[in-house]
Amino acid sequence: MHESASKLIEHFSRITPLSDEEIRAIEASLLVKTFPKGSVLLEAGQIATEAYFVLEGCVRQYYLIEGEERIVNFFTEGDWIVAPESMSGGVPARHYLETCEKTRFVVGTAEREQMLYKQFPRFESISRTIMETMLGAQQALTASYHTDTPEERYKKLLERRPDIPQRVPQYQIASYIGVKPESLSRIRKRLAEKSMTNISSAKTQ
Repeated sequence: MHESASKLIEHFSRITPLSDEEIRAIEASLLVKTFPKGSVLLEAGQIATEAYFVLEGCVRQYYLIEGEERIVNFFTEGDWIVAPESMSGGVPARHYLETCEKTRFVVGTAEREQMLYKQFPRFESISRTIMETMLGAQQALTASYHTDTPEERYKKLLERRPDIPQRVPQYQIASYIGVKPESLSRIRKRLAEKSMTNISSAKTQ
């Protein structure tokens, strides 16, 4: 089995066991593309025609607000990138998708999706489960922008996605948590000082 197929099938298998016939159908429909760093996958105003499963790499999702990027999400290995309203409903996207590094995807289209649904109707319920999981994660992310401070958002990023700060520039992290780069520097300094204080306290106990 090709490595790309193996990763995708492993992902599906965590949702439900797959038959040999279903695995072969996935392998046969597989389309893998590699994009260099800085590739724009989707622009605001375009109608999305592709969905992506990240095999390797990193993508940022952002809006342009008064000429400035406002990053709302990062996608890395094992993540799905889908714009459901645009792809299914034909509504122009409002956001941008751009690779932060060389990125390799399994690429899906509505046509390929429908072919699999006709051959194996239960793939539709698998797809729905994936979409529900994505929607839940997006809702939690949106809620955090309304309830968390920038420092709390940064701490959550370090806890849940510790690789991201090592993979993208600090100004993009600042955009993601909703502050200017200099404010992020102060947050990082404050957290480092707290960490050193906690270490010193632990040593003296």
